[in-house]
Amino acid sequence: MKVQDSIVRLLTFRLKREDMLLFNNRHFIAGLIGTWLVGMGRYWDDPGAKMLQHLGMGSVIYIFVMAGLIWLIVLPFRIKGWKYFTVLTFVSLTSFPAIFYAIPVERFLTIETANTINVWFLAIVAAWRLGLLYYFLREFTQLSVGKILTITLMPVCLIISALTALNLHRVVFNVMGGVRNPTPHDSAYIVLLILTTVSVILIGPLIIAYFAFIYQKAKNLRK
Repeated sequence: MKVQDSIVRLLTFRLKREDMLLFNNRHFIAGLIGTWLVGMGRYWDDPGAKMLQHLGMGSVIYIFVMAGLIWLIVLPFRIKGWKYFTVLTFVSLTSFPAIFYAIPVERFLTIETANTINVWFLAIVAAWRLGLLYYFLREFTQLSVGKILTITLMPVCLIISALTALNLHRVVFNVMGGVRNPTPHDSAYIVLLILTTVSVILIGPLIIAYFAFIYQKAKNLRK
């Protein structure tokens, strides 16, 4: 199967486990380039973004961290064929929906309308990529629904909580302090603040559920 066909099938929830096992360097390079391009597009009009973000390197670093978390979280379940490269390639390929972030709606719409549209873009991309992660884990691991939901949400909540603690995106302090210079991304920042609050609340129960599943797995192996 051609790389572009694999990407289309993945993004439309039709790629099967046997196809995922065939991920190679061409798939990874395509995903890496896509991540880099959408990473630059996401921050090209954000005056508060760091240099690494403008260069797209923030998004590139993110996929390595996210893939590492997912790989480590699933590792104790001893899934056949579970490799970091496969997870990394998958995460890189899910970057393409983020191209919505690069659409310069503020260039031809009012700030208020651009804010609303950017919130919808954020919601669509977040839901799409979260759905892809759930689909990937369901197809590849064949675990129960409860375990897949826990594994799907854990890395996302961990990363959001960590970013909040480090204040890397300036979301919390900017919103709590009041936005003095309106930008097309202000409403998206508020949505991120809400997601951060939900993540912090969920992370405790998710970790407890995760270790309960690990204990159950270890107990079954000893029988």
